[in-house]
Amino acid sequence: MNEVTHQRIKTNGIWLHIAEQGTGPLVLLLHGFPELWYSWRHQITFLASHGYHVVAPDLRGCGDSDAPLSPSSYSVMHLVGDIIGLLDHFQQQQAFVVGHDWGALIGWHLCLFRPDRIKGLINLSVPHFDRNPKAKFVDSLNKIYGDGLYICQFQEPGRAERAFARYDYLTVMKKFLLITQTENLIAPPGMEIIDYLETPSRLPPWITEEELQVFADKFQESGFTGALNYYRAMDLNWELTAPWQGSKIMVPVKFLVGEKDIGFETNGVRDYVQGDVFRILVPNLEVVILDGHHFIQQEKPQQVSQEILSFLRKFPAE
Repeated sequence: MNEVTHQRIKTNGIWLHIAEQGTGPLVLLLHGFPELWYSWRHQITFLASHGYHVVAPDLRGCGDSDAPLSPSSYSVMHLVGDIIGLLDHFQQQQAFVVGHDWGALIGWHLCLFRPDRIKGLINLSVPHFDRNPKAKFVDSLNKIYGDGLYICQFQEPGRAERAFARYDYLTVMKKFLLITQTENLIAPPGMEIIDYLETPSRLPPWITEEELQVFADKFQESGFTGALNYYRAMDLNWELTAPWQGSKIMVPVKFLVGEKDIGFETNGVRDYVQGDVFRILVPNLEVVILDGHHFIQQEKPQQVSQEILSFLRKFPAE
């Protein structure tokens, strides 16, 4: 089998860096925050070895992809447009999409905006919620959690970047990628979230210092502004997605989440994922709860890879 190769592709007016391996049906792997294509290192080789053409981009603003300066260039319209451009580049009418964290949000919106281009979706960690017509997303969070919530702190351009700069890049990666506790996402009054997050004294067995350094080195090159701009476009997304209010996602979906994921443990998300409303919005849905935390594809690579493969194999070969 061929090795992982890298190239940059022009799509939707920007250049995206992609890692790819294998031949067969196209599978796109979309990462989250603060991550890169490298988050999928385990799944790329596994899926390629089972007969798939696997493509993992650095999403706009991250890694070796272009990073437009304006937060308004990070709306879900732009993000979905980038992925449609990748499909067009590979001359594929349809692809499978696997998304985690922000990549999951892109996956949900791909299915809302362009279901004709998606064969099936496997999303990790972030479920689909219907848009609240009465309040902007960040405003709602601010009223519930206050300024200590990381999403609220990320809104002001430059604020998080200045706070992150008090640490070396490897420490920032450790603070985010190794997060485990619910309260870690909300800093006490007057404290920045990066100061509140703990730096683990020992690494968990699923990631090495060298692997963390790969993330650190790339963010040292690019800075964090591109990745943070996703959060700064959240209320713009709320405005732009009004036409899809109440829309159902009819694409076949498998949703994977870690039992100890910080997002799964808070604000009724567990009940939502296991309840009826999620299934009304996503009728063709399978939910799998794994033993793990938020960055589940890195923490439990074999289980996640097998879950993805079992879903892909439900579709007839072309």
